[in-house]
Amino acid sequence: MIYTCTFAPSIDYTAYLTHFESGALNRSEEVYYYPGGKGINVSRVLSRLGMKSRVLGFAGGFTGHFIEEFLDAEGIETDFIDTGAITRINVKIKTDQETELNGPGPVLTDAQLEQLTEKIAVMQAGDWFILAGSLPPSVPTQFFKDLAARCQERAIHFVLDTSGPALEELLDSKPFLIKPNEHELGEIFGVDINTEAQAFHYANLLVNRGVEHVVVSMGGAGAIYASRGIRYTANVPKGKVVNTVGSGDSLVSGFIASYIQHNDPLQAFRYGVASGSATAFRSDLCEQPDVERLLPEVAVTPFEEKDVTK
Repeated sequence: MIYTCTFAPSIDYTAYLTHFESGALNRSEEVYYYPGGKGINVSRVLSRLGMKSRVLGFAGGFTGHFIEEFLDAEGIETDFIDTGAITRINVKIKTDQETELNGPGPVLTDAQLEQLTEKIAVMQAGDWFILAGSLPPSVPTQFFKDLAARCQERAIHFVLDTSGPALEELLDSKPFLIKPNEHELGEIFGVDINTEAQAFHYANLLVNRGVEHVVVSMGGAGAIYASRGIRYTANVPKGKVVNTVGSGDSLVSGFIASYIQHNDPLQAFRYGVASGSATAFRSDLCEQPDVERLLPEVAVTPFEEKDVTK
């Protein structure tokens, strides 16, 4: 079973306007309401790629019920821990630029955190636990390290898709897969990353620390993949970018779906890039036909090292 975990889910209210003026009345032309959160996005895309998963996390109130009902309608199983509080609503304003207003995540009690620990305790060897999205600063990092250690002890694939200090502190838990973008990778080491060579240099440092698979998304420049002794690049297909929200989550979903089916990391890398691109070209998350259509346009090639700038 694949389990995704979102600590701070949301309802994403996305409004499309031709023009946005701060301090004035603005009228939307199109609006969409979707359950938000990186783990939730991963589960939604996995479902569209034919893979079952169970959504874990913390939700409550009428907004939490909306998220559960929405996912249930898509055939996705949920097992949220009730926070007793209204789950946040995030506002996304789409014009010629993107403006976002994100609400605060939940404040969690020790008892609620223990409930998540108990859910992981019943997972089986070979299961997947995908910890995705921002992690509340109020929760001690040691709690997440303990979750990762439980996964390692039980031979559960631990996938980590977060950023900031939490990502850096959890790297030594030897996750199966991480997927930072070039800016998040640079933040880990306190550097700016502007080239593939630089990205590979620092991705290799993470592999040497025990991360099994590292995928770094680099926007329009494509993506890179690194594991022990293997380094590959991938281009991104051409198309009009409509919505970047969920693109990275879709890459993670595509990688995992393909890896489970074929046990081939390079094939999984290629499928992941196609999945991320397919989402970027839509107002919502990708569908499998979108991914299959773009797949022939994704070329995965070995990286030829010339000059690595540290």
